[in-house]
Amino acid sequence: MPSTSRLLRAVGADLLSFLLAASCAGCDEPGAVLCTPCRARLGASPFELRTPAGLRVVAALPFESVAALCIRRLKDAGETVLARPLGSVLREVLRPELAKADAEASAWAVPVPTSRRSYRRRGYRVPELLIRGAGEDPHPLLVLDRRSADQRGLDAEQRIENVRGSMRARRRGRGESVVLVDDVLTTGATFDEAARALGDAGFEVVSAVALAATPRLSERNANASGTRRK
Repeated sequence: MPSTSRLLRAVGADLLSFLLAASCAGCDEPGAVLCTPCRARLGASPFELRTPAGLRVVAALPFESVAALCIRRLKDAGETVLARPLGSVLREVLRPELAKADAEASAWAVPVPTSRRSYRRRGYRVPELLIRGAGEDPHPLLVLDRRSADQRGLDAEQRIENVRGSMRARRRGRGESVVLVDDVLTTGATFDEAARALGDAGFEVVSAVALAATPRLSERNANASGTRRK
């Protein structure tokens, strides 16, 4: 049986090999999973949005540039090591929402559920990884009650119909405050369905947070705000 020191050396060698073979998720520079300049470009710049049903969402940054590249590597390339720097960005919007949701006790961070198909493909649930990367405990209260089509390529109305009635809560609540969490906000339809399922089960959804929001959603909300001010 190999000694503990030999095992540790083997693990260290494997880790070193991984780092040497790695390339930056933001710029493909070799030798680092995320280089210093790209890490600096991941600073949170929070902004507020509204879902179609009016749920308030705080996004940490736009889904573009380095942020978009890092999220894609986390979701599609299995680079779970990126959950830590991305989780640090999420923490900037998640912790304030959890703290102010309930004056007596922090709210629960509830991840949007991952489909079985996506979980089988990746082996992990991205929103839960990000919550842990933010230093919080995920409360997976939601499950998918039925299979829905891939949201990619669907417009806002199609997304709403696609996810309608697709989620349910694992148990009944007693008015506990929750903050929904997802990696990318596109139209807000998924957040609305999650809020409906939790509300029907007796939980109070006070807000939602996303690591990133797509530019088109940010522009739509900005345009809507500008129209209301006129």
